[in-house]
Amino acid sequence: MFDFVRKHTRILQFVLVLLIFPSFVFFGIQGYSRFTGGENEPVAKVAGQNITQAEWSAAQREQVERVRRQMPGVDAKLFDTPEMKQQVLDGLIRERVLLAAANKAHLVTTNERLQRELLSIPQLASLKKPDGSFDVDAYKALLSAQGMTPEMFEARIRQDATMRQVLDGVGATAFAPTSLSNAAFDALLQQREVQVQRFDAKGYLGKVNPSDDDLQAYYKAPENAAQFQAPEQASIEYLVLDLESIKKDISIPEEELRKYYAENEKRHSTPEERRASHILVKAEKSAPAAEREKARAKAEQLLAEVKKSPGSFADLARKNSDDPGSAQRGGDLDFFGRGAMVKPFEDATFGLKQGEISGVVESDFGYHIIQVTGIRGGEKKSFEQVRAEIENEAKTQQAQSRFAAAAVDFTNMVYEQSDSLKPAAEKFKLQIRTAADVKRTPAPGATGALGNAKFLESLFSTDSVTNKRNVEAVEVGPSQLASGRIVQYSPARQRSFDEVKAQVREQVVAKQAAALARKDGEARLAELQKSPDAAMPGSAVMVSRAAAKDVARDIVDAALRAPADKLPAVIGVEQGTQGYAVVRISKVTARDPAAADTRQLQAQFGQAWGDAEAQAYYAALKQRFGAEVLPAAKAASAPAGL
Repeated sequence: MFDFVRKHTRILQFVLVLLIFPSFVFFGIQGYSRFTGGENEPVAKVAGQNITQAEWSAAQREQVERVRRQMPGVDAKLFDTPEMKQQVLDGLIRERVLLAAANKAHLVTTNERLQRELLSIPQLASLKKPDGSFDVDAYKALLSAQGMTPEMFEARIRQDATMRQVLDGVGATAFAPTSLSNAAFDALLQQREVQVQRFDAKGYLGKVNPSDDDLQAYYKAPENAAQFQAPEQASIEYLVLDLESIKKDISIPEEELRKYYAENEKRHSTPEERRASHILVKAEKSAPAAEREKARAKAEQLLAEVKKSPGSFADLARKNSDDPGSAQRGGDLDFFGRGAMVKPFEDATFGLKQGEISGVVESDFGYHIIQVTGIRGGEKKSFEQVRAEIENEAKTQQAQSRFAAAAVDFTNMVYEQSDSLKPAAEKFKLQIRTAADVKRTPAPGATGALGNAKFLESLFSTDSVTNKRNVEAVEVGPSQLASGRIVQYSPARQRSFDEVKAQVREQVVAKQAAALARKDGEARLAELQKSPDAAMPGSAVMVSRAAAKDVARDIVDAALRAPADKLPAVIGVEQGTQGYAVVRISKVTARDPAAADTRQLQAQFGQAWGDAEAQAYYAALKQRFGAEVLPAAKAASAPAGL
């Protein structure tokens, strides 16, 4: 049901008349710090207090950094738009309004609530130790990596929780009358019986034969020019400095490889596992001594029977073992490694050879008789078997330690010797790669440097295109730098008519065929409007937004939007280059019972109603506290430092 409602959000907006504003209140590790200074010109005002250009710039920088932490390759220019800057400013205004309202109402967040808020953050909840205590050192380290102290972070979370109380008091207590929600969803989910007569443009393709004048007119029409644009593109050469390229020059002495092998011997061994069966005579550790002694005596008796007839172990386990999980399998515990069982049981099992039976083994659960039925693993790979793996690991470690210095040298060289990539290629033993038909944005499926938007944007900069110099080194991945240069550049251009004549003809034929289909469809529509009960091909079908049957979605939507106060009603549906459809609506029935669960609908409507009331309350608060955007904001330049 929720998927259905999500698909029809636009319709719900008309039904509910909701205004949904993006929230700027962020929770979790990505709390943000505000910096001021320098740009003190006010861009907005709330409750008599200014929001300055410096605060606006800092908030936008924080937004960019927050996204970069999640998507390292994202281009910061995507955020340098009037819409994104306005969204950030709206968020700052929202924060100030809610803080002013919270202070006016004397709302606070207690220490107990703060603790609940902190532990609701998944990253922090995972820091709880097995004994239930909180790993404070890990908490401090996690925040330190974000440039924050616990005091800063907790102050931010406390402030966020306090601000939420302002709107939660309205939104969470909103009540949507059932009668109102039923009326809204009855209108949204009603069913209509329709008949459809389609005039498919494909059926008219053979009836059109556009002239050269028709093709030229379509080609020259300004609204069609974009269809025939050849985008700018370039042939480039580029270098990539990464760990693999540095590893080529690294040689590891044989003795170091053998030393590494000896120090990491366990990594090259298969863990030993044992398969065992057991008979348990249960006796809790806390049981009286007499009870435990009685259990031991029983175990000794069973051991004697097993030793007398080892082949009867499974039968004895089924009849006598107090471990219900394994008893039905003849005591079989399958294979397990060290650490899987309690220590006395593990020591006894791994001290036996295959087929051997232990004595009575005491554990916290009682007394066991153990038989080892299988042994696997424990094999150690020889140095020769893992030599290549060890050498690669050692080279990778050394390459990582050398990469920072190499990156500085690489960056300087491609910049200082910008007329050619050859010096850098020779010094770092890199292959000069080439690519043709490269465009300003990554091609679908492109990877590496050619899939990096920042690298391509750098290549297509004015200086690079004009002077064909090396671009500055760009980080295109972890421990991966790239620099390139344009060899040949082709600016965007209008393709000639001869180049695109076939494409133009295809478009004109489709357009003229659709026009013929529409002409016939409109004629048929006029006939049915005069005689609504006239015969139509095909049978009537009941459709709804949840069940379109085999009727095209655009036809269903048009049929459900059409006025139905007088039936039968006839409408025409434009389908663009697909043609035209005439639809007769003969019946309107109640809500489609398959479309939704009534309780779910009521809950969703209530949530939407609460959101609407909360946003209406926020709009009133903005007015109450004099929130306004000042003229300086409209003319503000892009925040610096992005």
